[in-house]
Amino acid sequence: MLLLLSFSNIFKHQLLGATINVGSKDSVKPRDRLLGGLLTADFDEDSCLSRYQSSLYRKPSPYRTSEYLISKLRNYEMLHKRCGPGTDAYKRATEKLGHDHENVGDSSDGECKYIVWVAVYGLGNRILTLASVFLYALLTERIILVDQRKDISDLFCEPFPGTSWLLPLDFPLMGQIDSFNREYSHCYGTMLKNHTINSTTIPSHLYLHLLHDYRDQDKMFFCQKDQSLVDKVPWLVVKSNLYFIPSLWLNPSFQTELIKLFPQKDTVFYHLARYLFHPTNQVWGMVTRSYNAYLSRADEILGIQVRVFSRQTKYFQHVMDQIVACTQREKLLPEFAAQEEAQVTNTSNPSKLKAVLVTSLNPEYSNNLKKMYWEHPTTTGDIVEVYQPSRERFQQTDKKLHDQKALAEMYLLSLTDKLVTSALSTFGYVAQGLGGLKPWILYTPKKFKSPNPPCGRVISMEPCFLTPPVHGCEAKKGINTAKIVPFVRHCEDLRHYGLKLVDDTKNEL
Repeated sequence: MLLLLSFSNIFKHQLLGATINVGSKDSVKPRDRLLGGLLTADFDEDSCLSRYQSSLYRKPSPYRTSEYLISKLRNYEMLHKRCGPGTDAYKRATEKLGHDHENVGDSSDGECKYIVWVAVYGLGNRILTLASVFLYALLTERIILVDQRKDISDLFCEPFPGTSWLLPLDFPLMGQIDSFNREYSHCYGTMLKNHTINSTTIPSHLYLHLLHDYRDQDKMFFCQKDQSLVDKVPWLVVKSNLYFIPSLWLNPSFQTELIKLFPQKDTVFYHLARYLFHPTNQVWGMVTRSYNAYLSRADEILGIQVRVFSRQTKYFQHVMDQIVACTQREKLLPEFAAQEEAQVTNTSNPSKLKAVLVTSLNPEYSNNLKKMYWEHPTTTGDIVEVYQPSRERFQQTDKKLHDQKALAEMYLLSLTDKLVTSALSTFGYVAQGLGGLKPWILYTPKKFKSPNPPCGRVISMEPCFLTPPVHGCEAKKGINTAKIVPFVRHCEDLRHYGLKLVDDTKNEL
């Protein structure tokens, strides 16, 4: 029996290796299973195939992981194992939470502290906020626990070895956290407003309201003096739909540590996402089957992510015109040629195969693009093949299969050579960050007309913090936060408000 099982495992891995076809262009690249030390080798590969196989589908990363970040992650993994669910430390911490004492002495030195992430809004928002909360946990030595009542365990593998990041279902506040909002008595902004929290009255837990409708008092969470107070609270519960990492960089108490963790400042989400977000085997199967069947043979892969923010979930011709104008203007796709011109081109240059991966709720954009390149020859003689994995029509957040398809498509977009995304789309932000790509952004149309220019290249692959605090903690009204710290700039797709991290301070928007 043991012999048969051993033979079966060997055969399975041989078969798996045979089915992974990443194309001749990548066949000689070395396989860095641990992503430069970012990942630990302490996992069973079969339990999460994507963790160690993703390197087969990516080009070698040009972005080095700092030794300090690697050391910090290994230390965090040990801390999570010591304080995570099922441990004596977790049991003691939840017992204190249940009694809801309000005495600073209850939070003694050496005890474990926690931050609970509650899933709200769509998948792109959840991924960005989960990365933000984890970085905060890393900086403050808190244990991150994630709300498992949605489909998180159907989407991602456990990121920390020998333990779990899933918040136990018997968590004392589980029956209440869905109702937490700005008016909750333990909301940090509300407690500040009502003067019910200070250095001598520390609650057993705080709710952090970091959603797009947060108030000035809620935004004080990002300030240095407030962090010294928040740090004493054993349990934090967070709801957010924002990538708030840029505001952590604006806090002087975090800035020195962050620079050591991420010497190249526009790689924060890139490194965190590759560490945290490993698709489950079911999602990874969707990724690899699509890649091998439709993308692996191409000389170049272009990703196009289309998101239309409109109450009308239908096809818009001006968006289609914008996609064609952008991709041809930026030479991402070849222009159309007359038949006689194509005959000359085809005899003088060898054809290249360009695969176009389109993700959209609507199928018409990919259908029309496919029809255009089928009916018209190209000036370069290149062959253009268009593929769209799913055609869901409507966003269906919290439906397992819908979210799995969405994650698979984000990951597929991250495997492309070049990428076009829609302005303000967290779906696109995740894809560009995972892939380490600087996409061309389709600017937001106005009055149902294609903008001119239709798109522009971003200077940073970092996601945008769409609704940040307008002013710094010590800033007076009228002072632009982005001018105070040179590596924070306004986003290309939200020029006068959103903030993002950049590495090249010479490029200003």
